[in-house]
Amino acid sequence: MRSAPAGSSVNAHGLTIAYGIPLSRNKSSPYCRIGQCQTMKSRLYRMPYLPNETPGGLRSLREKELRDIRGDGKGVRKLSDRVYDFDVYNDLGNPDKGIDLARPTLGGEKIPYPRRCRTDMHAESRVEKPLPMYVPRDEQFEESKQDTVSAGRLKAVLHNLIPSLKASISANNHDFKGFLDIDNLYSEGVLHELGLKDELVKQLPLPNVVSNIQESNRGITKFDTPKIVSRINPVGIERLTVFPPVSKLDPEIYGPQESALKEEHILGYLNGMTVQQALEENKLFILDHHDAYLPFLERINALDGRKAYATRTVFFLTSLGTLTPIAIELSLPPSGPSSCSKRVLRPAVDATSNWMWQLAKAHVSSNDVGVHQLVNHWLRTHASLEPFILATHRQMSALHPIFKLLDPHMRYTMEINALARQILVNADGVIEGMAVPDPTKPHGLKLLIEDYPYATDGLQIWSAIENWVRTYVNHYYPNSSLICNDKELQAWYYESVNVGHGDLSQESWWPTLDNADNLVSVLTTLIWLASAQHAALNFGQYPYGGYVPSRPPLMRRLIPEENEPEYAIFLVDPQKYFLSAMPSVLQATKFMAMVDTLSTHSPDEEYLGERQQPSVWTSDAEIIDAFYEFSAELRRIEKEIDRKNLDTSLRNRCGAGVLPYELLAPSSGPGVTCRGIPNSVSI
Repeated sequence: MRSAPAGSSVNAHGLTIAYGIPLSRNKSSPYCRIGQCQTMKSRLYRMPYLPNETPGGLRSLREKELRDIRGDGKGVRKLSDRVYDFDVYNDLGNPDKGIDLARPTLGGEKIPYPRRCRTDMHAESRVEKPLPMYVPRDEQFEESKQDTVSAGRLKAVLHNLIPSLKASISANNHDFKGFLDIDNLYSEGVLHELGLKDELVKQLPLPNVVSNIQESNRGITKFDTPKIVSRINPVGIERLTVFPPVSKLDPEIYGPQESALKEEHILGYLNGMTVQQALEENKLFILDHHDAYLPFLERINALDGRKAYATRTVFFLTSLGTLTPIAIELSLPPSGPSSCSKRVLRPAVDATSNWMWQLAKAHVSSNDVGVHQLVNHWLRTHASLEPFILATHRQMSALHPIFKLLDPHMRYTMEINALARQILVNADGVIEGMAVPDPTKPHGLKLLIEDYPYATDGLQIWSAIENWVRTYVNHYYPNSSLICNDKELQAWYYESVNVGHGDLSQESWWPTLDNADNLVSVLTTLIWLASAQHAALNFGQYPYGGYVPSRPPLMRRLIPEENEPEYAIFLVDPQKYFLSAMPSVLQATKFMAMVDTLSTHSPDEEYLGERQQPSVWTSDAEIIDAFYEFSAELRRIEKEIDRKNLDTSLRNRCGAGVLPYELLAPSSGPGVTCRGIPNSVSI
């Protein structure tokens, strides 16, 4: 049992009240002799209390604060408010500016989606930049973070530079003329490439907004064009278990479920194996974006200057431990009730098929960028975490030990999500299967690709987080009855699942929060998503994907068939055709600016294993010691990552032209570093 000093209690903000008299923050006060009140206040605020252990004088204040934070679900929010409430994503479109900017509501029976923070009236109107969007005041950026994001490169480039670029690019200057033009965009700077005047830069909040892109070019990776085994989206590739692959889409709407891939397409690339042998020996892998894209292709391809396929790519795992693509399937929507346009391309055998193969890989990369940004990155880290953050504030007191555990992993997430809804995922905005259980292995899993940097490093980070969380949970919950009877903890989990993720609340995979193992699993998953998973998906975007030909975010032309008029145009000048299929100069510039900013660590970043506010963390010596052990384990893992990056036998992280894989190295300095695991989803 942990209790406050006799006769004392703490209000919602940690201000100690002794015998009902507020202790003054003024050190000259008679109630604050020799700083004693500050010491008492600090001790009381840092002491975690389970609800049933809360001192009597604190209990009513604890309950009142939670009622105030929840609000009543009504009224217009002010920036000074500290109210956390749920809502659907009904603020992404802006039909007032045109029907083409209308967007459906995300969340509900039609489109299941996590909930977000309610920012205004229930039927919300769109809040456009530069007007701020409401987030509770405790979630707002501190000054250095605000400088990095709002007044930094993203705001400057997207809201000041882009309109000038649009005015400066003539009708004949939409496309790159050659690969040298693209390289100049990185080596000479955006303004020089487009012939814009230096006066433009002087109008921007940050004078070096464009040169920042130019300077960070030194660390950019220019892969073979294009690259489809992506370090940026390492969760996309999975083991192929059935060949040919089969769609799960409704055949009445989307055509036959059968793939166009046949054994003869891949048999010559299996080193003498049969397809069945390759499947059984875990040699075949797939990057399957077919079902994710096919339902949207008619709308995508109806847009001006946008063309896409729904792609499947089959890979063979070589004896060197590397994946090589051996077939790409490209699908379009069915042209009739029982037909679907599907074709398969294979690696090049001559000059013509080489350009066709490059175009096919570019379309795969474009698919992968979309799935990476909107599904694996935005939905499965940013959006999935926000309901848990809302419920944490609404249902758990800041004095609760689990609140204190999760607190650093919630920093800035709601503010960055609100900003994303304004400029990235809005209308007209810019934007597993790799292991099998094996109890003999250190983490209980056997990796099917042993040299898979994201997985090998990630398992070590996951294990460190899990051990830290288990020690923490066992300290405060020595038996399961304490978990079951913790009303704040149970209310937090119930609301997170049934309100925050209400559209999927009936799914069987939600754990029951009735024992320490399940609580450890839930908390480890949340901390992993907020820290390591987001870092792996986010901070390599510019270094690994900023070179547009390597990883085009969109495509503007389909691949011509031999019986089509465009095929002759393609044969005359395949490079010109390839570049005309790539993003335009303007599109490439916007994309560069976006991923450069998203890949940037701010100066006030707090990394995994760090606590920048020890005064509000804990005064429990046993927990402090356990946290130091966690930090020491992360430093050991970082040294192990450095060692692996120098191991020439690990060809996916060491070799000629291969950048070391450091996205899961815990520490980093500010800027675009391609490493570092922040505690929270903060960009």
